[in-house]
Amino acid sequence: MKYTFYSVLTILIFAGSTLIAGNPDRQGQAGAGELLMNPWGRSAGLHSMSTSSVMGVEAMRINIAGLSRIQNLEIGITNNNLYSGSGLQLNAGGIGIKMGKNGALGIEFSSLNFGDIPVTTTNQPAGTGGFFSPSFFQLGVGYSLTYANKISVGALVRYVSEGLQDVSASGIAIDAGVQYVTGERDNFKLGIALKNVGTPMAFGGEGLTVRRPNPTPDGGVVYQIAYDSRGASFELPSSLNMGVSYDFYVGEENYIRTLANFTSNAFSKDQIGVGAEFSFRDIFALRGGYKVDLGHGDIEAQSLYTGFSAGASVEVPITKDGGNKLGLDYAYRTTNPFRGTHNFTLRFSF
Repeated sequence: MKYTFYSVLTILIFAGSTLIAGNPDRQGQAGAGELLMNPWGRSAGLHSMSTSSVMGVEAMRINIAGLSRIQNLEIGITNNNLYSGSGLQLNAGGIGIKMGKNGALGIEFSSLNFGDIPVTTTNQPAGTGGFFSPSFFQLGVGYSLTYANKISVGALVRYVSEGLQDVSASGIAIDAGVQYVTGERDNFKLGIALKNVGTPMAFGGEGLTVRRPNPTPDGGVVYQIAYDSRGASFELPSSLNMGVSYDFYVGEENYIRTLANFTSNAFSKDQIGVGAEFSFRDIFALRGGYKVDLGHGDIEAQSLYTGFSAGASVEVPITKDGGNKLGLDYAYRTTNPFRGTHNFTLRFSF
């Protein structure tokens, strides 16, 4: 078991150091930024820094290794008010199903809603009276396996699609992760997750076609020729996350979890942060975190999510034996600019 853990750990660190290797000169050059959006309330309350302790459906966004730590079945739906004042909405859903004694299969999807955007043209800059809305969609399928309740590993493949009516781009992103748990009451947790490694994306379609007069009008005949403009390709926003956490128990059922996390971003500044979570009898939880960028730079080059985050959860049994539960999660993250992001999540555990 130790050999397997250290093998997976070595592979992830080596792959991360090879693929991430970010530098300030590459900042802002990646596309598909929606891959970095976390729709789930519990982990969002910790600024998405729960790499070591995340479990269940939301693990498919943070660290796929934690998916297999569900009981039997977990279903989650969530709505995000992104960057209050921008009008953006992120909706997502996911399901995790136990496969055998130690494995779990999960499916997660998300969609970004831009609202109705007025159509403008060169001749009608005030608007034509029409509206359009971009379509940003993701679908991920992942599998996780736990060994002896100590080591969890997992991998996820995510399909990414962006498009308008006549222009679109698509790609495939791959996530991989590992979690290690030890201690008298599984107090200490370690997690590593490599995210969004995949194929470059490029926009294409009839929307990039332009019509120009033929360059050699033989016989004086002038007609239009369609030219296909090729869109430049762009990379996915790959990242490597490494986190640790430790639980301090207060009595038999209450605990305070402290955590720290480091994120190495391929196309933006690296980040480091700390957080804490208090859980009361697995019924009520309060959490908060603080994350900062590493290095110096212009204000325009700073990450959107820095500073404080906070959240709360309520989880109540919906059957007499207490095996089936309903959970409600809320999180708030400060943003610069705009007025922060609000996450609302509804979970069912069976």
